[in-house]
Amino acid sequence: QVQLVESGGGLVQPGGSLRLSCAASGSIFSIKPMGWYRQAPGKQRELVATIISYGTTNYADSVKGRFTISRDGAKNTVYLQMNSLKPEDTAVYYCNLRDGRFPYNDYWGQGTQVTVSS
Repeated sequence: QVQLVESGGGLVQPGGSLRLSCAASGSIFSIKPMGWYRQAPGKQRELVATIISYGTTNYADSVKGRFTISRDGAKNTVYLQMNSLKPEDTAVYYCNLRDGRFPYNDYWGQGTQVTVSS
């Protein structure tokens, strides 16, 4: 069993910043691909950013240049630095860890609410 715990969400004004953290624990014996997804009310869950191996990253077009994903490789901890936040960034943000090859074993955190509003 793998457990993911997110933290760092909250209320922020447009243009502000937040830093999300995700700590993974449990049966993890090597560095795993991890990422962040988000889901806004009435919308599908969407990819925000992923980080593979020790540093290869991928971002959704909507967050490129504003968000940065990073990781602590030894601890399977991932971060999402969010700058220049917009109201459309408002969503529940979920941490993801992908284990193994197909069929993948995806683990999810409970989510943390990010609200961007004045």
